[in-house]
Amino acid sequence: MTTVAVVGGGISGLTAAYRLRALLGPDARIVVLEESGRLGGKLRTVPIAGKPVDVGAEAFIVRRPEVTALLAELGLADQVEHPSRARPLIWADGSLHPLPAGTLMGIPANSEALVGLVDAATLARIDAEPATPLHWDRSADVSVAALVGSRFGEQVVRRSVDPLLGGVYSGLSDTAGVRATVPALAVALDGGATSLTDAVRRALPPPSDTPVFGTLRGGYGTLLDALRDASGAEFHDHTTGAGLRRERGRWSVDPVGPVDGVIVALPADRAAALLAEGAPAAAAQAARIPLASSVVVALAMPKTAALPQNSGILVATGEDLAAKAFTLSSRKWPHLADRDVTLARASFGRFGDAALLDADDEQLITLARADLATVTGVTDQPVDAYVQRWHGGLPQYRAGHGEVVAALEAEIAQVDGLEIAGAMLHGVGVPACVAAATTAATRLTERVAG
Repeated sequence: MTTVAVVGGGISGLTAAYRLRALLGPDARIVVLEESGRLGGKLRTVPIAGKPVDVGAEAFIVRRPEVTALLAELGLADQVEHPSRARPLIWADGSLHPLPAGTLMGIPANSEALVGLVDAATLARIDAEPATPLHWDRSADVSVAALVGSRFGEQVVRRSVDPLLGGVYSGLSDTAGVRATVPALAVALDGGATSLTDAVRRALPPPSDTPVFGTLRGGYGTLLDALRDASGAEFHDHTTGAGLRRERGRWSVDPVGPVDGVIVALPADRAAALLAEGAPAAAAQAARIPLASSVVVALAMPKTAALPQNSGILVATGEDLAAKAFTLSSRKWPHLADRDVTLARASFGRFGDAALLDADDEQLITLARADLATVTGVTDQPVDAYVQRWHGGLPQYRAGHGEVVAALEAEIAQVDGLEIAGAMLHGVGVPACVAAATTAATRLTERVAG
């Protein structure tokens, strides 16, 4: 009987276990080890005001096929909901502004996109940018802040780019490499774009009325439960996989013992620790990927709370607020608007700034309410609230991230019966995690069953 261990019970580990079951058949023994007391990793659905609400990732990109296909396989396609047409705002220079349209991760193709958000001198600089010689090294990578700041200036970086990148990576453009975080832009620059505005125009997707994002009516917990059930795996929570080593042609991982193969589906720091003995060169590469921590405070307010008719509010860098963003959930998602409360989420924490993780729940709820009042004027007393801390929640894709991942995967490829998956590789979104887990399960099956 083939025995495979999956270390890590997040979306990557659960998807890997599900794929392994389909590939290895009903007789294989698949063991999933999860060090916490629950499955799901950085996806979590909890009851707030009596109904399910996501307090981790809340959406997926529907234009990528992985999650849509997975939901169809699991019979959950009818659970998909799409956002309303409400637009987000940016809080910058102490006031609200519409989120600029026609930008690529906040990087504009022309000055018109940022009118009102940045000053006249910055707008003039954007207009003049095509005439400034562009020096782009096709063999190298730079931070988004370095590239955009050198072409458009600091206001564009802090007021337009940082809020969007912070929402995806819990970091700043200073620690975001162009190639990993804005790959379409890098392709345009590699292809000979003559300026940054030219590169953005080339990289922008064609206009479309189809939804970009989707979510699940009952929250991501619906998907997690379905994957667990369909995998038919053994699940061991409160169990840290350790002692990964090669013995007599097989792998051994504590507490499972000898196995035919292992998929490591852990955050970068814990993956590095697990791989240290059995695959030290791979461990060294994983250790090079830093992680950011954050906090989500979900608030259920009275139905009459007068939140603006917008999907959310992103916060520019340097503002006198602790929060980095707000999701106005009842405005963003029509299926949540039908509830008898008004839902909103405040997010705190960026890479290098995790001090608020140590604050107690009451302090964080008070801070979330105060910042929400500052940007919206809403002071209603919540009828319910939930605080979710995400320690090491998101990997940082710094300049050169692609080379680190390539080196990591090259080292793993040399080790028989071992694979990796997770957000540290090719994308932090759920579709990218599903794709990486599917690849890992397929490769491992070829090795252990071949």
